Amino acid sequence: MKFIVSSSYLLKQLQVLGSVINSSNTLPILDNFLFDLDHKTLTVSASDLETTMSATLEIDSTSKGSVAVSAKLLLEILKTFPEQPLTFIIEENSTIEISSNSGKYALAYAPGEEFPKSVNLEEPSVTLVPADVLATAISKTIFAAGNDDLRPVMSGVFFQFSPQGLTFVATDAHKLVKYARTDVTASQVADFIMPKKPLTILKNILGAADAEVKIEYNDSNATFSFDNYVLMCRLIDGKYPNYEAVIPKENPNKLMIDRTQFLNSVRRVAIFSNKTTHQIRLKIAGAELNISAEDIDYSNKAEERLTCDYQGDDMQIGYNSRFLTEMLTNLQSDMIMLEMSLPNRAGILTPVDGLEDGETVTMLVMPVMLNN
Repeated sequence: MKFIVSSSYLLKQLQVLGSVINSSNTLPILDNFLFDLDHKTLTVSASDLETTMSATLEIDSTSKGSVAVSAKLLLEILKTFPEQPLTFIIEENSTIEISSNSGKYALAYAPGEEFPKSVNLEEPSVTLVPADVLATAISKTIFAAGNDDLRPVMSGVFFQFSPQGLTFVATDAHKLVKYARTDVTASQVADFIMPKKPLTILKNILGAADAEVKIEYNDSNATFSFDNYVLMCRLIDGKYPNYEAVIPKENPNKLMIDRTQFLNSVRRVAIFSNKTTHQIRLKIAGAELNISAEDIDYSNKAEERLTCDYQGDDMQIGYNSRFLTEMLTNLQSDMIMLEMSLPNRAGILTPVDGLEDGETVTMLVMPVMLNN
């Protein structure tokens, strides 16, 4: 079994797949890449049992066969080569010989049969989503997903597909983000919860893709296929909370303000807030927004005044500055709207401009109790 491949081309593909491999695996075989050779096509796979990803490479070969090779060793050696063709020869004595312009290197391999087989989806539903739409949807929502192992359904992103459009939701009970598109639709109604890890991998590589992503899914697994990659993952089992019920419908108090100015103010004032609560206070009266924070233990306090466009009753409301900063950083618009009803009800943050047609972003941030 023998094949020839470009060193930088192979490295680029393996670095993407390497993000699937965990630093400590229960099965030693999972520390390897699976090389599956079929004449001019080489399929390389990596897995952690929950997520499996494979890339199809065009190479020069006439053989067939499959072997598992140490991922760490292979990545380390490939990083050191300048661009050149490498010849891989799989020997009978369980070693692979790699020949470069300057030398030869031998590393051990395991039989490819030992590598866990990926699941075949039985009659999956299929939806096509443009790569840039999916990348935006993931990056707009993933930061709001929770990390609580006791509530696994909240540790992922909720995908909702329907003929009316696509909706992506993430929440950790303190903040919630809903990203919706009406310009991309699915043929039938479906929903599933995607874990964070495969989404992070997708987010990192979808930016460069300009193709459509083919999403196939059933009750337990989902597959994302685009360019020369296929990513398959197990879905989070469970029922997603009814997020529509927590989004307040009546919000008479509307504050419109420059996003960058507001974000910079919140960042500065937050430095003086209590290190456990990260609490900042927004006091709005007329066209003036007063942002303040105080850490009584250390006698630190800060206060800033901004002009804003405000319609509604004078009010004071407290927020966790970290959540507010995360949300404001994640929006790209010049102006944002903060809609509120009462100091103990969630505030709704939306971009005023910079959205494409058919795109909506709704962010919800829970207030914190103010101690007057």
